[in-house]
Amino acid sequence: MKIIVDAFGGDNAPIEVVEGAVLAVKQNKNVNIVLTGDKEKLEKILSGRDERVEIVDAKEVITNDDQPTLAIRQKKDSSLVKAFDLLKENDEVVGLVSAGSTGAVLTGAILKIGRIKGISRPALCSILPTVQEGKSVMICDCGANVDCKSEHLLHFAIMSSAYYSIMNKVEAPKVALLNNGAEEHKGNELTKSTYPLMQKLPINFVGNAEAREVMSGDVDVIVTDGFAGNVLLKATEGVAAGMSKLIKKEAEKNVFTALGALLMGKFKGLKNKMDINKYGGAPFLGCKKLVVKTHGSANRLNFCNTILQVALLHEKKLNEKIESLVGQVQSKMEIKND
Repeated sequence: MKIIVDAFGGDNAPIEVVEGAVLAVKQNKNVNIVLTGDKEKLEKILSGRDERVEIVDAKEVITNDDQPTLAIRQKKDSSLVKAFDLLKENDEVVGLVSAGSTGAVLTGAILKIGRIKGISRPALCSILPTVQEGKSVMICDCGANVDCKSEHLLHFAIMSSAYYSIMNKVEAPKVALLNNGAEEHKGNELTKSTYPLMQKLPINFVGNAEAREVMSGDVDVIVTDGFAGNVLLKATEGVAAGMSKLIKKEAEKNVFTALGALLMGKFKGLKNKMDINKYGGAPFLGCKKLVVKTHGSANRLNFCNTILQVALLHEKKLNEKIESLVGQVQSKMEIKND
């Protein structure tokens, strides 16, 4: 299988992107990489390590300062647009990875790749660790759709449940609706109208979940609109980073707490667990082909894991499962598709 990688997207491009791609082909013999970007610069970094890694030349770069729609339409020689064109036109290419502008990646996915039949909106689905050993939680949507209707959340639930099942080998992941209370009657108009519809889906819907429960490990998937999901994700990441700094400051305050700093080795496991580079990227669930956005500061380990993530989702036929589930639900519930 071929996986396209936008080699000039992200803060650490292109070096960390290239090194991540090289790691990925070493770990999965079925993966072939196509890097898009300045060919001369990429060949210099590869230094002959081009086994199952090819380059498609692209001289332009889409930045976070570019207006996404204009950039996708006008920067035709950019590494991201070239990547999307290859993804669309080449049947051998199964997915795309980019650490570039989230807006541009989403716009390219919609305009150039399109949605799976029956899906109303693609959704960005991110992974977070939980306090339970070896368990993660997914937030869907975490930024792609700030304004949603009930049918959108229903599709998010179906897609993220299938995604979690593949990534974590869980037959019926626990899916919850983000709300300001656990009771069924709590919430705004969107959550109150969505709750009874969620109960009819062919998923393991366990009810409402409050934000404080996200990292408890008691639920596997949190479904929400992109505005609330993005706030939740960034707040969680900010608190984790802040707590790490506070612990370090307290440990270095005086001679006694400095001695305690010797015990900081005990926190290495926690730091390792919270390292987002260990996890893959966030896929835009619902696109006709796999499109995965990883964070802007991704390092080579993250790029490697994200590429391997795309390979796994292709092998486990995620998109086919989503299309089948949505077809079943639409025929029974008459979910609108706008």
